[in-house]
Formats: sequence, structure tokens, C-alpha cells
Amino acid sequence: MIPYSLTKYAQTVLKIKDPNQLLSLPAAVFGAGCYWGVEQAFREVPGVAATAVGFMGGRIENPTYERVCRGDTGHAEVVQLCYDPNRVSYAQLLTVFFEIHNPTLKNRQGNDIGTQYRSVIFTHNPEQEKAARTAIADLNKSGRYRRPIVTEIVPAGTFWPGPESHQRYLEKNPAGYCHIHFPVPVIEELKKSVTAEPNQVPPKKED
Repeated sequence: MIPYSLTKYAQTVLKIKDPNQLLSLPAAVFGAGCYWGVEQAFREVPGVAATAVGFMGGRIENPTYERVCRGDTGHAEVVQLCYDPNRVSYAQLLTVFFEIHNPTLKNRQGNDIGTQYRSVIFTHNPEQEKAARTAIADLNKSGRYRRPIVTEIVPAGTFWPGPESHQRYLEKNPAGYCHIHFPVPVIEELKKSVTAEPNQVPPKKED
């Protein structure tokens, strides 16, 4: 069982009390540098119901944080989240993902250097893969970046949870290191766009 942490949205809007209810929601996985700040950013997105930090994309099973930090397992630090597609779309999650890090940097974000900090999107279905490739193509054409985007798009594999002490790390340690500058403008815009809210867990959609 993935050790998801429910967001305020899940508790107050979807009225989720049992983590098993999250199984009805679609999941998304993003790697954008140190997972502490990435998790905090996505927890602020209206429509994100739960998050967990951990590792994906490596060569060994049950990797420890210390082993991943050595950079020899092939894992990336990631955030896996469940979201309500009636409130936030996968495309909007991609917009947040690209806003909170520099996708033109190969294996570093902020002060963190190593393959575990690579920019990567782990997709759960062809629709997510198509959306990710479209987003990258559009950003490359936009002229926003002087260098091409190097974000990897990889089919999702096994999610290995990070240490319990790292879950919701910045909520527990507000002065902790983070490469993301808060508030994030695109997230603040999503908060303003709240209209009618659903009051129950929606059926799962492959968005």
C-alpha cells in the first residue's frame, strides 16, 4: 500500500477518510529535483487528493534513500499523486510540473546534482504519454527556454516509498531546503479558478 498523505482537498471536498478510496482516482508521477519541494507544490494544487514521495525508474528493489543518494541505482526522486480529474486535468498538472523546475537541466535542480534529480515524467497510459509529449513540443516551440527540454518520458514502474520522515517534509520542517520559490504563480491561478466543487469521489478516468 502506498503511504499516501491526504490533502485538505481530499478531506474537505471529496470527504475521503479511507485511503482505499483513492483507488478510484487516476495517478500521476513526476520527478523535478528534490522531492520535498515538488510534493509541497503539488499538495497546494486544487484537485490533488493525496501525495507520496519515493523513487522510481531504477535497477534494484526496495532502494533506500541513502543508496539512491549515491546515484548508482538509477532511481529518480519522484512524487506520486492521486487527483480528481473533475477539478484538475493532467494537462494542468503538467503545467505545474514545468513551472516548478528547469526542464532544460539534465541531472540537477538548484543545489542538487545527480541522476536522481533528473527531470522525468512517468506515465501510466498512452493518454498521459501523448499529453506529456505535446506539452514538451509546445514548450520547445514557445521560445521560453534557450536550451531544449531534456525531460524524460518513461512508462511508470514500481513506486518505492521514501522514508516516513520525508513524507510532507516541508510541512514538518518549514525552514527545510527547497529549490522551488513559493508561491508558485500557476498554482495561485488554479486556486482562483475554483468554481463548483464535486462533493464525492468521482469515477476513475484515464486522463
